[in-house]
Amino acid sequence: MSQVIDYEFGISAIDSGYHRPMLDAIHLLVEGARAAIIDTGTNHSVPLVLAALRAKGLRPEQVDYVILTHIHLDHAGGAGLFMREFLNATLTVHPRGARHMADPGKLVAGTVAVYGAAATRRMYGEILPVPVERILQTPHGASIRLNGRELQFLDTPGHARHHVAIRDTLSGHVFAGDVFGLSYREMDQDGRQFIIPTSSPVQFDPGPYHRSIDLILGLKPAAVYVTHYSQIRDIEAKGAVLHRLVDAHAELGLREKEAGAARPERLREGVKRMVLEEARRWGSRLPDARILDIYSNDIELNAQGLGFWLDSLQ
Repeated sequence: MSQVIDYEFGISAIDSGYHRPMLDAIHLLVEGARAAIIDTGTNHSVPLVLAALRAKGLRPEQVDYVILTHIHLDHAGGAGLFMREFLNATLTVHPRGARHMADPGKLVAGTVAVYGAAATRRMYGEILPVPVERILQTPHGASIRLNGRELQFLDTPGHARHHVAIRDTLSGHVFAGDVFGLSYREMDQDGRQFIIPTSSPVQFDPGPYHRSIDLILGLKPAAVYVTHYSQIRDIEAKGAVLHRLVDAHAELGLREKEAGAARPERLREGVKRMVLEEARRWGSRLPDARILDIYSNDIELNAQGLGFWLDSLQ
């Protein structure tokens, strides 16, 4: 059974079923009798999305677009299978990511390098290619129309060089993938939402990350939808937190740059401390063990992202 959160303006979040509940959101945008899907989760997400569409009285042929914020497999691993299910759909992707959707071999190899072959297949299944003629590249400033509703694409590197955010002109809201941080609903407290930035194992870069945050803030959206997990508000304040914590990550990395073989563990422990200190600053009442359980995978990935960035400075 898929978990669906319905918001205003025909926007819904569908739980992709990735790892644990409310970790990974697929966003559904419905305009009249037509639909777009923003990020796909994995192959295992397909029946959940089909069920959510049926519950809304929509058929697979009414999906016009499958939109990728970026091609990390928790966002795009199911794209090939989605395109086989949604025969009228066009896949949109940043120009840097298009060739990897048509030929996902290098993308899979990179994931295997991080998780191993067995875990990659277990988590994602077989990553299927998307026919080139069904791929639309969306550089900065590109736009599409969903039943007349304009969606604008923004180049937003920092988490990944192949990342876009999507501004919905009807609502003014922004679908930000991973570049506007992580905000898990288990951390919600007294109507407030906790947020930290997310790096990636291979393309974290603080300078572009700051510029992407500012680009989104400049649009003054009332809400932003992040993949981990869905709608956040009070965007100006959250942007300030993200700026501060991106700097804190960079400062941690530079402190440990010459730590040699101990560097990965020191980065991991540094990110762990940062998450706990920020949770306390924010006022979380959850025990440390629960906070670390929620963010365990992200702490590891953020540490790896710092290591990549430090190596890129040499």
